[in-house]
Amino acid sequence: MEKRVMTDSKRRHRGLAAASVVLGGVLVLSACGGGDGEADSASGSGSGDSKSSSQSQVDEAAAKETSKARIAIAPKNGAQNTGINKDAKVTVSDGTLTEVTMTAQDGTAVEGQIAEDGKSWTPSGQLERATTYKISASAKDSEGREAHENSSFSTVSQANSFIGNFTPEDGSTVGVGMPVSINFNKAITDKKAVQSAIKVSSSSGQEVVGHWFNGQRLDFRPQDYWQEGSQVTLKLDLDGVEGADGVYGVQQKTVTFTVGRNQVSTVDVAAKTMTVTQDGKTVKTIPISAGSKDNPTYNGRMVISEKFKETRMDGATVGFTDDDGKGEYDIKDVPHAMRLSTSGTFIHGNYWGDDSIFGKVNTSHGCVGLNDAKGAGDAKQDGAWFYDNSITGDVVVVKNSPDKTIKPDNGLNGWNMDWAQWKAGSAV
Repeated sequence: MEKRVMTDSKRRHRGLAAASVVLGGVLVLSACGGGDGEADSASGSGSGDSKSSSQSQVDEAAAKETSKARIAIAPKNGAQNTGINKDAKVTVSDGTLTEVTMTAQDGTAVEGQIAEDGKSWTPSGQLERATTYKISASAKDSEGREAHENSSFSTVSQANSFIGNFTPEDGSTVGVGMPVSINFNKAITDKKAVQSAIKVSSSSGQEVVGHWFNGQRLDFRPQDYWQEGSQVTLKLDLDGVEGADGVYGVQQKTVTFTVGRNQVSTVDVAAKTMTVTQDGKTVKTIPISAGSKDNPTYNGRMVISEKFKETRMDGATVGFTDDDGKGEYDIKDVPHAMRLSTSGTFIHGNYWGDDSIFGKVNTSHGCVGLNDAKGAGDAKQDGAWFYDNSITGDVVVVKNSPDKTIKPDNGLNGWNMDWAQWKAGSAV
């Protein structure tokens, strides 16, 4: 067998070939990272400029095909504790929306509407709390080129949100003394932020000011009673407002109510009468029986907050008990009862007292009693007349009682605070 001997020239040739292979590998790897002209020149291929030029042309061509439409989805992707009323929205610039879909975490579709100009989309209703939502949006620019965007976010949980329960009701007609009273289900620490997001106005032009009784109750009223016939508007813009650390509002609501005729009834405990006026004119004087010497009626301006044609009154619920712990009284069918305080003061019909006590003797446990009939069916009785001619928000003023003046926060009775004190309780 012939023995072949490698000459120096062959060794040099094979070494160059190997170097060329290695260098070629480096060139390939470098090209994945972008490449450079020197490396291409070193290979001796002369193709670097053409590759770079080719990639630039591809990039330029792709850019020309990209839609100019720019979709923006709110809340941003991954957002937490978002509002449930107005936070969700899709908008587009340099284009129009063609399709938007929104689904809850269980796959339930959320209805929404693309605006007539095609520039925005919003959900049709309120979102659910503690829910994750996904939004997928598509748009086209003037050349018909499509753009797409997706986002996912989670709404605020019940533990991290608060609401305000308010009175009076939307669309109601109330008396001139009815304040706007809001009770929050969680304590508010940033009172300024919350009050700033609530507006109460009257068609009468009266100045309306809010007053915080505590961390959960905020009332609004003018300096004097509402003007009869005026319309009052309450706007709650609380969605997303941080009322306490990590606790956000979720309400976005407008409420309107109408103020009726001006009825103020004055109870004179000493004279044992009640004078009813409407728009400043006396319409009826009624004999009454107020709180006894041992259980006098509060003095002060009180507002009717609730009306019951018949209701049960159990002394045990308000602290009037016998030695056995049972109520000193338990009347299951008190007629024509109207609440004046949270603590249990009512003005109501009385069928169990003798007719002779009305206008003569104060016998009650603190309520104001009017002569009435059992069953609340006799319209001729004083209790029935007053009930039929009263609405929530009417004012009942009690005077000449040996008791103290009722506290402003015991019921809807902020009128027992002067205007300077009232304004001092505002956070804005």
